[in-house]
Amino acid sequence: MSHTALTADQASARLHELTVIDVRTPGEYATGHLPDAHNIPLDHLDIALPTLREAAGRGDLLVVCASGARSAEACRRLTEEGIEAATLTGGTSTWTQLGHDVHRPAGTRAPWAMERQVRLAAGSLVLTGLLAGRLRPKARWISAGVAGGLVFSALTDTCGMARVLARLPHNRPRAADLDATLAALRG
Repeated sequence: MSHTALTADQASARLHELTVIDVRTPGEYATGHLPDAHNIPLDHLDIALPTLREAAGRGDLLVVCASGARSAEACRRLTEEGIEAATLTGGTSTWTQLGHDVHRPAGTRAPWAMERQVRLAAGSLVLTGLLAGRLRPKARWISAGVAGGLVFSALTDTCGMARVLARLPHNRPRAADLDATLAALRG
């Protein structure tokens, strides 16, 4: 299976034979993930390459994220490294909309989903720029910059603000968590 895509129904039918890699942040992962999914955030993919190569040698990999954009990027990177993987069309959003099972760690209070964090940050920056612009007109450039970033994000289907927010402590995996994930994949 090279860089292909599986629908939620196709993936559900094959879930017992797939190794699922969730490339969302740990906070997003905690909001609900596919059964038995392993969390390796996209920005830690390079660290996990040797382990993912081993796992792909034992069976097919399915890479998932919230919408399918980050998992498609991860699949491209894996393909460049000679690792075959498929992406989940529509991501976990479509998976849950279709009523497929999701797992949530018991007793864990999950941070907001990345999309919600981006909306809060972007809205706060725009509002700050507009309010500060009443006293210092040049501060309105903050709002213009965020607006430009949102347009660029929509046109390129990327999100620089999400990449920045993913680096916040509540969105980062603890080293022990990532080590445990990699150990589970090896076994």
